[in-house]
Amino acid sequence: MGASNWIPRKPFDLRERLFEFACLIVRIVQFLHTRGPVASALSYQLLRCGTSAGAHYEEADDGTSPRDTAAKRKIVLRELKETKFRLRVLRRCEMLTRDHDPVINESGELIRIVATLLKNAQPRV
Repeated sequence: MGASNWIPRKPFDLRERLFEFACLIVRIVQFLHTRGPVASALSYQLLRCGTSAGAHYEEADDGTSPRDTAAKRKIVLRELKETKFRLRVLRRCEMLTRDHDPVINESGELIRIVATLLKNAQPRV
């Protein structure tokens, strides 16, 4: 796959953007399975955290209170941070290539977006 295959779509809707990101993670996991046993083993951790961020964001809509919704969104932020960390490890260990850098960058952008949502949702004192 060439570099252009790893450039994330960035829809305006965060729910859709997290969905697109999860699909990229699935494709990266498939790629990692071609990179040897260590990359393959690490890919399962990436698959879990990289796809769960969007799922948790969907679940946050069903929060029973603003506090519950914020707690669920904090889980989204943690999952995105874990995903970025794992992507960076895989990149540093050369299991991912320069072509995958846009996906790593997207994880950072998503972290900033969700962190801003959480910050703006805090009650003003």
